[in-house]
Amino acid sequence: MDTDQFQHLFPAFRTAPQAAREIMTAGSVVSFPADKLLYRDGDVCEGIGLLLAGEIRVYKVSASGREITLYDIFPGESCILNASSILSHRRYPAQALSTVAGRMLYLPQSAFRRLMDRSDVLRAFIFGLFSQRLAEVIELVEAVAFGRLDQRLADYLLEKSENGRLETTHQKIANDLGSSREVISRLLKDLQRRGEIALARNRIRLLTF
Repeated sequence: MDTDQFQHLFPAFRTAPQAAREIMTAGSVVSFPADKLLYRDGDVCEGIGLLLAGEIRVYKVSASGREITLYDIFPGESCILNASSILSHRRYPAQALSTVAGRMLYLPQSAFRRLMDRSDVLRAFIFGLFSQRLAEVIELVEAVAFGRLDQRLADYLLEKSENGRLETTHQKIANDLGSSREVISRLLKDLQRRGEIALARNRIRLLTF
């Protein structure tokens, strides 16, 4: 991967080629298969990855085994829990599973701390992710604790579907419900994991509604 490719994936660095080169020099490209548990709850974070390809699900597991997705990581993003664990010297507080095979630019924790001290661009990128994820998690808490968004989504699917099928996009649903695409995608994936719907490109099939 060259600097242009990195800047294309991570737009925050498009005006800072030197910062991009420093990050690429400090890191190494690591590949991972699908369905690989990258982090367990309580693991020490020896480094952090900037996702180049693939998809990673970050989730919590209750004592009874019930799972709840906190957020998904896509190319051009990183894991804020990973960053927080390194910066605060704490252990990873969740599970991270690759749902799609991919690659990441892996930075050892010492390099990450050094670059965070030196690079305004990297700090802005990481703190921007913190802000985005915090808003998403708050919305998720509202949905789970108060039964709002998840119930509204179920009602929406029933109302808009014809013969148990609905052709739309996650962004369109998010717009209709006044939410974000990321939160809607996460809730839809949770429904799919529970066997209640089947997802395809721009298509949703209701199975148990």
